[in-house]
Amino acid sequence: MSRLEIEPGRLDFDADGVPASPAYGDVFHSAAGGPEQARHVFLHGNGLPRRWAGRQHYAILETGFGLGLNFLATWAALRQDSSAPRRLDFFSAERHPLTRDDLQRAHQHWPALEPLARQLRAAWPPLMSGFHRLHLDGGRVTLTLLLGDALEALSRLDGCFDAIYLDGFSPSRNPHMWSPDLFAQLARLGCASATLATWSVAGEVRRGLTEAGFELDRRPGFGDKREMLVGRRSGPETGTAERAAARRAVVIGAGLAGSAVAERLAARDWSVTVLERQRTPASGASGNPAGILLPLFNLIDGPRARLSRACLLYALRHLGALADEGAPLRHQACGVLQLARDADHAARQQRIVEALALPPSVLDYVDTAAAARLCSQAVAGPGWWFESAGWVCPPDYCAANLFRHAGCVDLRLGASASRIVGANDDWTVLDERGMALACAPVVILASGYEAAQLAQAKHLPLTPVRGQVSYLPASRTRPLRVPVCREGYVTPAIDGIHCFGASFATGIGDPRPTTADHDANLARLERVLPGFAAGTDAGTLQGRVGWRTATPDRMPMVGALSPADMADTPAHVASHRRGLHVLLGLGARGMVWGQLCAELLAARINGEPLPLERELVAALEVERFVRGRRRTAPR
Repeated sequence: MSRLEIEPGRLDFDADGVPASPAYGDVFHSAAGGPEQARHVFLHGNGLPRRWAGRQHYAILETGFGLGLNFLATWAALRQDSSAPRRLDFFSAERHPLTRDDLQRAHQHWPALEPLARQLRAAWPPLMSGFHRLHLDGGRVTLTLLLGDALEALSRLDGCFDAIYLDGFSPSRNPHMWSPDLFAQLARLGCASATLATWSVAGEVRRGLTEAGFELDRRPGFGDKREMLVGRRSGPETGTAERAAARRAVVIGAGLAGSAVAERLAARDWSVTVLERQRTPASGASGNPAGILLPLFNLIDGPRARLSRACLLYALRHLGALADEGAPLRHQACGVLQLARDADHAARQQRIVEALALPPSVLDYVDTAAAARLCSQAVAGPGWWFESAGWVCPPDYCAANLFRHAGCVDLRLGASASRIVGANDDWTVLDERGMALACAPVVILASGYEAAQLAQAKHLPLTPVRGQVSYLPASRTRPLRVPVCREGYVTPAIDGIHCFGASFATGIGDPRPTTADHDANLARLERVLPGFAAGTDAGTLQGRVGWRTATPDRMPMVGALSPADMADTPAHVASHRRGLHVLLGLGARGMVWGQLCAELLAARINGEPLPLERELVAALEVERFVRGRRRTAPR
């Protein structure tokens, strides 16, 4: 497998003090001024800010993030323009991103941009390959960094972009960034009226862009560059995400999935009605006092592992933003220990750490003594240390999401969705008496395995899994600093109790905690932290039962229900397909999967470029189960 480590770019300065790359032997911008070049070439070359005036949303694609100067200049222009879009999506590919320290060294030369640059550096991700989604300026600006080879990253990107900044190092120094294959990807990703701009007028650049379908013009260049290049697709001027329909949605379920998608749609100025059959949010599987946030890693580095990394980093940034806004949210990014099951597993963990070569803050291996020091307790063995991971109180998480955009989210408790009917362009959600609960053009099913009780989702392979957690009273004699897991798990104390477990049994089962499951949870705890609960009688423990929702491949289910998906439902139901979506099957990792999967779904509903690679989006589609059903159906 390939290493996930990204080799950072190297920053130097030439004799005139201009930032330069020793690896490519080229400068990052003209000696005549970096911000001035960004505005002249890339903003004005793309007709900005004129072209974005009055838009709700605008999307820009860049090749070569470099110092982030074009991004910062665009962001600054957005803030200064009263007619600018409500939201800006900026996607940028970078093979050798700079470290946070090197960014600061470069940014200090542009004091006017420093307030924005400081936000960028604070959100800067660990340098590992993949898509990194950063929300800035209170969510008005979204930067998605595509770290890795530009051509490979763009081939994995789905979206429609209004403007393109072509800003790699010189074609003679870095020809890979100016190849016909890359230009073909730009043409695929540009909307019908997309524009582009670049400082390069090299012959191979002009020929390649023309062959890709762009109409080109030369314009006066900047600094010592006599000319620059602008281009345009020949289609009509249209918006990538302008939606004629009312921005109204109904979300069924107020757990981790439902609250996350409600928050992500509300952040886009949608009016969202959330229907929850219980009297409080997070009453089902999302109701445990504490849950662990940690990723998956393996040597294959398949879709589950890749998705979990992206989701974890996104969730941690989101939780940090909620906390910074003052939400009453109990969580800690204190790190998590995942101990090896045995000697063979420990050796495998070490091999994975060496193979992936990730920053130690993302994934590290620690011996038994170091693990004990990290959690202040004797541990069962060595294992992985996730320094940036942590724990969260799921009910707090759900509440923070539901009330973050209080003016846009209408939470209706005790509202049990029994049936969904479609007419014209709307869906109406009815209760068991046939009374209308809510109506909107878009409905999202986010109620776990209970969604299968609705006709449109009855065919979905959703399996309820009963899980019981146990509560151990906290004690000064057994402080625990970080969550620890090894087949079972235990969390630091919250509200005076440690949460540990958990049982795993397919099916509904007993809704009350059982002594047998408390006993099994104590055995799991002993295998994690020997002696931590010594002398505890299972019969005296309190706990909680919830039902996770599993899918056959243990991946979430995110996307629209199509007519094929609803092939077994009545014709009048299947005929009304538009606007019905699902966010289901989060399993035991709802705290990790939920927020980025909700962002993916909201982006798709709103017609925006997608925040995940195409392969991961496909791995989450409802269609993957329908395809399997078709193959096994009798002819």
